Amino acid sequence: MSNKKKAIIAIAAIAVLAVFVIVNLKKSSGKTFNVQVEKAERGRLVQIVSGSGRIQPKLGVKISANVSAKIIALHVMEGDVVKKNQILVELDRTRYEAAVVQAQANMSSTQASARRQKANLAKSKSEHERSKKLFERGLASQGELDTYAAAYEIDKANLDAAFDQVTQSSAVLDQARDDLSKTTLNSPIEGVVTQLNKEEGEIALGSQFQEDVIMVVSDLSQMEAVTEIDENDVVNISLGDSARIQVDAFPDTSFIGKVSEIAHTANTRGMGTQEEVTNFEVKILVLDDIIKVRPGMSATVDIITNVKDNALKLPIQSVTVRQKKEIEGWLAEKDSKGTNDDDSAGSYADNGEDDLEEIVFVIENEMAKARVVKTGISSDTHIEIFSGVEEGETVVTGSYRVLSKDLRHDAKVKIDKKSRRFQSKSN
Repeated sequence: MSNKKKAIIAIAAIAVLAVFVIVNLKKSSGKTFNVQVEKAERGRLVQIVSGSGRIQPKLGVKISANVSAKIIALHVMEGDVVKKNQILVELDRTRYEAAVVQAQANMSSTQASARRQKANLAKSKSEHERSKKLFERGLASQGELDTYAAAYEIDKANLDAAFDQVTQSSAVLDQARDDLSKTTLNSPIEGVVTQLNKEEGEIALGSQFQEDVIMVVSDLSQMEAVTEIDENDVVNISLGDSARIQVDAFPDTSFIGKVSEIAHTANTRGMGTQEEVTNFEVKILVLDDIIKVRPGMSATVDIITNVKDNALKLPIQSVTVRQKKEIEGWLAEKDSKGTNDDDSAGSYADNGEDDLEEIVFVIENEMAKARVVKTGISSDTHIEIFSGVEEGETVVTGSYRVLSKDLRHDAKVKIDKKSRRFQSKSN
């Protein structure tokens, strides 16, 4: 086939395609869309960030041994109430008592050595002073004077070394006594034994090797809910924000809380994969008393991040997006017909280099008019509107398919009667 014939076929195919597109556009432009509507109104808008988590004590202390030994006595069981400084665990003391005796003997030996060196120094000092007097009278030689002087300096150094040994042996004795005292573990707080990991006869490893938790003592008088919040939502949360907490074990009750801590480091899962999730841990202090609560219970948290009492709001599903080029095309079409007015032109201001614009469709004379909107905070059902829509105007709220794909500027619409009944009941 010649190049000329190929070009003719290509031109013909393009022409057919163009005719098909034009026919479809005409069909779509003449189509009437069945829509649901609702009026823009002012009212209270509460922005909430939600998350699931667990209940835990605000203060919980892990009890571990600082020295390694066998557990010879456990004085509490899980669930027991304990007081501050109450004895919880006793470890085998035999080895550490022997270490104390050894350190005491070493201490006595170094003290005796120091006393002996002190006596030697006194003797060498006396001999050195006597040799100096004899040297001054010419009764002793320079060599004898130097010998006694050297002996005196050596005894001084030996006494200093003896004192250092006494200090060292004293430190060893203090350490041995400290190790012995750590064979008895006391409760640092008043609370409840919420976890017990060891039994009598087991070995408790000293914390210098690894964390070996014997038990956990928790203060159940103050509880908190711990949840993880997505990185896009955590920026809206501030310390002190109020929250509602629902514990799964108490389905009909909500508890009041406030944000007490926001993590500065993220918890990232699935790093480097399509399932990567980045969350931040947030702690909410429970302000109400929760009877019979147990650490680890599941909870759902709703954190109130913003409240506006007179916000212009629309149902959240009424706000959709379109590409800027599509909106510009609508405007160009209106300009070509000479029917564009100042208000509609102002509605489509350029908001930057993003490809998408947030819009709503307002009903005017049974036609959908696209309006670019600026939004604010949102609740689970409604979103705040800063500009683009006036109070009392009727906007399209559904269906989802019509709003997200099919509906365009100046499209003919028919309001669903059900939405009118719903509109009259909506707040």
